[in-house]
Amino acid sequence: MAAIESFDNIYLDLSRENGKCRFAESGLGWKPAGGGETFTLDQSNIGGAQWSRAARGYEVKVLQRNSGVIQLDGFQQEDYERLSKIFKNWYSANLESKEHSLRGWNWGKAEFGKAEVSFNVQNRPAFEIPYSEISNTNLAGRNEIAVEFAVGDGAKTNGATPGKGKKASAGRDQLVEMRFYIPGTTTRKEAEGGDAGSDADEEEKNAVTLFYDTLIEKAEIGETAGDTIATFLDVLHLTPRGRFDIDMYDASFRLRGKTYDYKIQYDAIKKFMVLPKPDDLHFMLCIGLDPPLRQGQTRYPFIVMQFKQDEEVTLDLNLAEEELNGKYKDKLQSHYEQPLHQVVTYIFKGLANKKITSPAKDFMTHRQQYGIKCSIKASEGFLYCLEKAFMFVPKPATYISYEQTQSITFSRVGGAVSALSTFDITVLLKAGAGSSQFSNINREDLKALEDFFKLKGLRVKNEIDEDANLLAAAMRDEDMASSDEEVVMNNADRGSADEDEESVDEDFRAESESDVAEEYDSNHESDGSGSAESDVDNQMDEDGDKEADAEERPKKKKKTG
Repeated sequence: MAAIESFDNIYLDLSRENGKCRFAESGLGWKPAGGGETFTLDQSNIGGAQWSRAARGYEVKVLQRNSGVIQLDGFQQEDYERLSKIFKNWYSANLESKEHSLRGWNWGKAEFGKAEVSFNVQNRPAFEIPYSEISNTNLAGRNEIAVEFAVGDGAKTNGATPGKGKKASAGRDQLVEMRFYIPGTTTRKEAEGGDAGSDADEEEKNAVTLFYDTLIEKAEIGETAGDTIATFLDVLHLTPRGRFDIDMYDASFRLRGKTYDYKIQYDAIKKFMVLPKPDDLHFMLCIGLDPPLRQGQTRYPFIVMQFKQDEEVTLDLNLAEEELNGKYKDKLQSHYEQPLHQVVTYIFKGLANKKITSPAKDFMTHRQQYGIKCSIKASEGFLYCLEKAFMFVPKPATYISYEQTQSITFSRVGGAVSALSTFDITVLLKAGAGSSQFSNINREDLKALEDFFKLKGLRVKNEIDEDANLLAAAMRDEDMASSDEEVVMNNADRGSADEDEESVDEDFRAESESDVAEEYDSNHESDGSGSAESDVDNQMDEDGDKEADAEERPKKKKKTG
């Protein structure tokens, strides 16, 4: 047998580019065809190998002794015998042939191996997930668990242990999450593929909880408690909503909640803002992330924490004196005794090495605060004017840099009762990137905002003043028109209307008070002071003269509408 066996058109770990794979007694190596860094694996690190059908032909999966998995895809079927001899003679390992399940069932049994978790259907693997590709896991429901995959930067391996997400980043489309429904109870040995009756005394646990705990241990999600530099318990988060414990490590920090856990690298932090809340009681810490935090289908590009302004904490960092004076010199202190929000800010700044952003000093509201109470659609929040951008918190957390802003328009609230006391701001973005509207801003902040935007060199259009000027002009025109109309009306000849008002109707005779009294049969005794006999005579006279009076009395004019 030759000292070196070579194979062409082989793909390493789902890489986009093929290369040449060479096997020697000292180990194996792979070099991309287009040139680049060579991957090597020493024979002492080869713990086993599997042969199976794959995407580009046949695949050799090399199981490393340090729990890693190396995938070499692109072999032909006739290469099996040749490769089998290589692994047996040079590496003292059997090339095990594995048949995958092709039934398409979505139910089976998940088993934890040394380097990967395998989902088996009828004792055949349907798919395998290397632990190195798993970035996080969460209990998504009562019997449901979510497994999140790392999204890497596509960096090539240079002989070191493959990093998280290296394989996932090889393709244009990436699988980012998978969910398992795991009902019932089980034991730890069953979860790891052991015999259920081997230890009858072993305590049974909820199967999904046991799967979750085992996966965290196998995939090494998060560091151990001893590596924690600082821990903050029960911190209120406005985005995503809930209370989380914050564990801070050397290269990452972890949010631990009742349902969701998140592990976030400091490299993912792009912005760090400290924003005082307008209630003068709280501070908000806003952390901008890229890639954003994921919770199911929801993405959170910003984490918003809230702390009480007067809450103080005493904390000693879990760091050795040498490390504190070396790596973190002038960045961290060994002891803190300050308000909680300041301690969290200082530690994030020291570990993540990010600049802290605060609201601009050139702008204050009419209440001498930095935050402007407003809303985006139906979501109320606070708008902050930073030195280089707008920031709206807590939800939806919105960041707009002044460089992206084309123009800003002040407008009156359309059709609202509060139109006189509030106004809206519409921020139009450059290159047709859309616009954002901030509504229901107090009218007293209009002048300060307009001055600040002009100070920053932003184009400002004030439709409120334009509307006010147009309204004032319209009112002046209306007043002038009404005064002219009064002059014309006073001097105009109104014809017979004036005569009807001043002339007397000679045919009309007003009735006396006694006539009225008689007609309505009231006060008929008011004129008479004599005896009952005279009253009877008067009544007889009135009856006798009734007919004559009817002829002489003029008829009343009928009232016309």
